[in-house]
Amino acid sequence: MGTLDDRGRSIKFLIRDRDTKFTASFDEVFRSEGIRVINTPVRSPRANAYAERWVRTVRTECLDRMLILGRGQLERVLHEYVGHYNRERPHRGIDLDVPAPAGPLETRPPAVNVVRNDVLGGLIHEYHPVAA
Repeated sequence: MGTLDDRGRSIKFLIRDRDTKFTASFDEVFRSEGIRVINTPVRSPRANAYAERWVRTVRTECLDRMLILGRGQLERVLHEYVGHYNRERPHRGIDLDVPAPAGPLETRPPAVNVVRNDVLGGLIHEYHPVAA
């Protein structure tokens, strides 16, 4: 098992709701890594809306369509899906743009040919223009 900062950047906060499934030992794992645990406010169901929306999206678009057999597979699937989610998947909240484009925007006229890239074994399809 890797450490929480394996991605090359450190994690400063864990924001979580007040669900009873999160025990003191759960919080202590994060505190031992120097991460501050912040609970959402009492009686504020909308305070956790962004996290809840992410969980719903990753489940409906990815995890509900796969049989995950172990932690390693789950980590690989989520890593690949997060790449797709941030670099390829259009987001309504940002005018169907992507949060982290793969490269600089090109100013050439649109190409007529398109290639399809299958992600997660064909579960998700990404489409990219190619030179005609």
